[in-house]
Amino acid sequence: MYVLFSLPLLYIIVFHYVPMYGATIAFKNFNPVQGILGSDWIGLDHFERFFKSHEFLRVIKNTLILSFYQLIAGFPFPILLALSLNYVSKKRFKKTVQMVSYAPHFISVVVMVGIILVFLEPRGPINSLLTLVGMEPIHFMGNASYFKSIYVWSGIWQSVGFGCIIYLAALSSVSPALHEAAIIDGASKLQRIWHIDIPGILPITIILLILDMGNILNIGFEKALLLQNPLNLRSSEIIDTYVYKVGLVSAVPNYSYAAAIGLFKSIIGLILIYSVNRFSKKIGQESLW
Repeated sequence: MYVLFSLPLLYIIVFHYVPMYGATIAFKNFNPVQGILGSDWIGLDHFERFFKSHEFLRVIKNTLILSFYQLIAGFPFPILLALSLNYVSKKRFKKTVQMVSYAPHFISVVVMVGIILVFLEPRGPINSLLTLVGMEPIHFMGNASYFKSIYVWSGIWQSVGFGCIIYLAALSSVSPALHEAAIIDGASKLQRIWHIDIPGILPITIILLILDMGNILNIGFEKALLLQNPLNLRSSEIIDTYVYKVGLVSAVPNYSYAAAIGLFKSIIGLILIYSVNRFSKKIGQESLW
């Protein structure tokens, strides 16, 4: 068991703890020639520069709106799907629904973005249907106001089936005796869901909500970047894409500035996960620690 545990532990140490040393460049004027130790220490200058930047409010606003939109819209759907499948009596139909809903999760981000762009292009299937019913075609990807909804709902479609697996596992641990007693007492399915199933999966739901809050700012760099274009940039520019641009693809890459922004995002995530975990403990629910 210790040998098996050593492999993921080694992975965490090498790829999650060792790189923390590199985060010190956020407090330095990093020069690749001088290295991390040889670079000049400048303290919180990069953080102040980011806070005073004209991009700060736009990037933070887009990130928070997209994050909470994704959390609020997407969090209930795996639960609803799991509760629905839990009451399906026909196994073949249940397995078919599971397979169809799980499948999109295994589509790569690049392929998924390609599918989205093809479906939403001005002459794509969606606009063809709109034209058939007498509506004007819509340039979805050219309108910044559509970006967040496209991003969130395509993500829900892709992840809802895979996300419900853990809730189905939690529902399988609910004692059948509770349901039998409820049926004898004349409880309907909705009453059994409300009084038996939901309390049964509530602990795992709270744990997943705490974890989601900790990752609230980690929206998904690849998908956001691939869906970006000059027309929707004011709505699609988030922290991760901004860090990528100023730190790697800029004419003069600024590694320290990008590291400072990334560290700021991580600190916010830590504060959120700690606060939600503490609140959960205070109201007597499950918690991570």
